[in-house]
Amino acid sequence: MAETRLLIDPYADWVKEEGIPVYEEFGFDLLRMDLKPWARMGANGAFALVSGRGDYLDTFVLEIPAGGSTEPQRHLFEEVVYVLDGHGSTTIEGSDGVKRSFEWGPKSLFAIPLNSKYRHFNTSGTKPSRFVSTTNLPMIMKLFHDYDFIFNNPYNFVGRMGDNKYFEGEGEFIPHRPGRHMWETNFVPDLSTFELKEWKDRGAGGSNIMFALAQGTMHAHMSEMPVGTYKKGHRHGADFHIFPVTGHGYSILWFEGDKDFKRFDWQHGSVYAPEDMMFHQHFNTSPEPARYLAVAFGGLRYPFSQDKVKVFLGMDVSLKNGGKQIEYEDQDPRIHPMYLEELTKHGAQARMNDFITNNR
Repeated sequence: MAETRLLIDPYADWVKEEGIPVYEEFGFDLLRMDLKPWARMGANGAFALVSGRGDYLDTFVLEIPAGGSTEPQRHLFEEVVYVLDGHGSTTIEGSDGVKRSFEWGPKSLFAIPLNSKYRHFNTSGTKPSRFVSTTNLPMIMKLFHDYDFIFNNPYNFVGRMGDNKYFEGEGEFIPHRPGRHMWETNFVPDLSTFELKEWKDRGAGGSNIMFALAQGTMHAHMSEMPVGTYKKGHRHGADFHIFPVTGHGYSILWFEGDKDFKRFDWQHGSVYAPEDMMFHQHFNTSPEPARYLAVAFGGLRYPFSQDKVKVFLGMDVSLKNGGKQIEYEDQDPRIHPMYLEELTKHGAQARMNDFITNNR
């Protein structure tokens, strides 16, 4: 009698069956990641699984050769795409049979409406295009553990496509309050130039926008740190995947009670994710504003879990008041001198005088 399997992870089984590289680290340089042919997609790919991904999300990198295209796809999991390099287009077919196409380039962001038919194309005849997708396939695979149901499901989610303008780089601004302002769309042509809104409570003149993409449960937001500044430290649950967009810098991360910090240096092409309840703080060392995209599961509109509700209620509220954030006056005394030293290495000056004392 065959031994009964226990503690099965259907997602891990599926990943092994796909036959492409699987990388598991704290963070990655996705532009330099080695990829291999992926039969399902008809392009080169690899799984890039960050240690702070949590239980619900994964990321994979896909590269389409010059003049190439992916195989047609359809699946019962949500997907948010960030373009790392190259140019291309995507065609999405709605439940009404109408096809909507849009062209993307470096630093574009878009979402695939749930269970829609779609296909990606590289529009360059000389250069490959590379992007990273963040999906909630691990959750869906563990829930249903049925490949045919997930990849060949005929059900049409009519309300997920949204207005046609959402595929044309347009959208709708939905005002709430700083840190919660939203832009509803399915496609942002260039995150590096997108207008953000001021968010003073997160520190040092920063700005932000929340994205509501394809009526999905996936979350995405973008934040910016001005030159010579850094954000306040905070913590939350796992799964916030951070993709730097402009500039360069570093983040320090630590668990409560740790004596030392973990450090991750970043620039466009990087990805990392703080682990569950791991404090983290972001620092801009570049001569330009530094932007980053964060993708997670459970957003401001559809938070999915009580943990995410607490995150969105407390992300800019001090720990002293029951929130998630460390105010500048309460941060570790090593943090600010460390930043000043880093700026000196880069020939830059701090601009923190209005936000923190003892700034030199």
